[in-house]
Amino acid sequence: MIDVQKILYSKTNSFSKFIIDYLESKDNNSSEYTSLPNIEDFEKQISEKKNHSINRNLLVDILLKQNKGITLSKKSNSNIQSLRLKNTFSVTTGHQLSLFTGPLYVIYKIISTINLCDQLNNKYSENKFVPIYWMATEDHDFNEINHINLFGEKIEWNSNQSGAVGKMQLDDFNKVILELKKALGSNTNSDKLIEIFESSYLRSKNLADATRTLFQEIFGKYGLVIIDGDCKDLQRIFIPFIKNDILYNGFVDAIKKSSSIFSKDYKQQVFVRDSNFFKLSKSKRELITEEISELEIDDFPYTFSPNVLLRPLYQEVVLPNIAYVGGGAELSYWMQLKLAFKQEKIPFPALVLRNSALILSQKQSLKILKLGFKFSDIFLPLDDLKKQYVFSVSEKVISLDKEIEDISLIYKRIESKTDDQSMQNSIQAMLQKQLSLIKSLQQKLIRLEKKNHEISINQITNIKNSLFPNNTLQERYNNLSEYYFKYGDNFIESIKSNFDPLNPNFVILTFKK
Repeated sequence: MIDVQKILYSKTNSFSKFIIDYLESKDNNSSEYTSLPNIEDFEKQISEKKNHSINRNLLVDILLKQNKGITLSKKSNSNIQSLRLKNTFSVTTGHQLSLFTGPLYVIYKIISTINLCDQLNNKYSENKFVPIYWMATEDHDFNEINHINLFGEKIEWNSNQSGAVGKMQLDDFNKVILELKKALGSNTNSDKLIEIFESSYLRSKNLADATRTLFQEIFGKYGLVIIDGDCKDLQRIFIPFIKNDILYNGFVDAIKKSSSIFSKDYKQQVFVRDSNFFKLSKSKRELITEEISELEIDDFPYTFSPNVLLRPLYQEVVLPNIAYVGGGAELSYWMQLKLAFKQEKIPFPALVLRNSALILSQKQSLKILKLGFKFSDIFLPLDDLKKQYVFSVSEKVISLDKEIEDISLIYKRIESKTDDQSMQNSIQAMLQKQLSLIKSLQQKLIRLEKKNHEISINQITNIKNSLFPNNTLQERYNNLSEYYFKYGDNFIESIKSNFDPLNPNFVILTFKK
C-alpha cells in the first residue's frame, strides 16, 4: 500500500521563484514565460506542429537502426513505426548518460513524460503521442556522471578515457558492478536489478548503448523510445542552423532579447555566446576559437555539437515534438529561446515541469507524525524543525515574543515624548540593544529545553538527514537502486500511478511494506 500526500511546491523551500510563479501562472513583466500548460492548450501545439515539416521517414529509419542491437518491446517498436504518420507526435525529455539511471529525478523525468503521453492519448485519441528520451551522448562532463550515491556510499567508475561520454568503452566496468553488488546486498529485488545492470553494461560496447539498453529494459513496457542525437544523418538536417550560428552569429540577438525579458523577473540560467557550438574531436569538446568555413560545416556537420542553448532547437527540428518535460533549470533556459524559435519559424513546445517526490518508509512516516509534525514541516531547515518541536512540547512558555512586543511598546511611548531626532535615534538604538539581549536569552532558553528533549531532537536530526541527504532534495542525490532493493517493481509502478505532470503539486509517498 502507498499513502499519498501532496503539497504546494512553494511549501518545499526548494524551488526557484521562476518555478513557483510558473506553476501559479503569475502575471508579471515576464508573464508570457510563466504560464503552466493545461490539457486543452495542447490542441494549439498539435496544430502548429502538424504544419511544421519533419523528415519522418528518416527519423524512423534512424531510430530503428539505433535500437537494432537491443530487444525492443512491442509498444516501443509500434511507437517508433507510428512516427511515420502525420498524426503522431512526441513528448520529449533528456539527460546526461548517468550511471545506473543516475539520481532519482531522471526516473521522475521519464515517468512524467510517459504519463503526459498517456493523458494526451486519452484526450486527443485521433492522434498518437510517443514518449521520447533524448540521450545527451556528446557531453564530456565525465565527473558529473561517473558515480551514484547508495546508502551513503559513493559507487564510482574510474576511467582514463576522455571525449564524448557516449562513446566511452566499458571493458573495465565489471569492477563497478562488483562494487555495486557489495554495497547493495542480496535479495530478490536487488538480484533482479543487478541482472538488468549486468545485461546492460557488460554486454554493450559503450555507455550510449548501455544506457539505451537499460532504459528500454525498465521503461520499454510503457513504450519509451530512446534517441541518440549524435547521428550524422540527423546532424545534416541541422546544417543551416549550424551555419547561421557559427558563420553569422544568427541567434545571439534573439536569445539575448528573450533572455532580457525573462531576466526582468528571474535569474538567467545560461549566458548566450556569439557562437553556441562546440568543436568535437576524438577526445575533446571545445569552444570554437578559429575561423570555420562553410565547406567544413557542409562536409563535417557531426563535428559541431550544440551547447545547452541550441540543443533544444536541434531537437525540435528533427522531432515531431509538442512538449518538453524537464526540471526547473531546464525550463528556465528553454524560456531564453522563445524568440530564437520564432525567428526560425519553429513551433515552441509546451514546457512541462517534471514531477518531484519525497519517498518515505512507513517507519519514517510514523516517526514524523509521532513527533507532532505535518509532512510539509519536514522541508523546513533543521534548526527551525528543532525549534518548532521544542516550542510545541515544552511545559514552560519559552517564547518571549510577548515580552518583545511589550518592551517595543514601552520604548515607542518613550519616543513619543520628544520631537528631537537625535534623541529618538538614541531611544531606537537602546531598544535594538534590549531586543538583541532578549533574543539571545530566548536562544539560551531554547538550548536548555533542547537538552531536556535530546532523544527526540536527535531523531529529528536523523530523519532530516536521511530524507535530505547532503542537505538537498532526496531526488537530486539518491539512486533508484536503494528503492528497488526495498520495493522492487512496485516502486516504479507506484511512482507512475501517482505522478501527474499537469498537476503542480509536490508528491510525498509513504511505502508500506
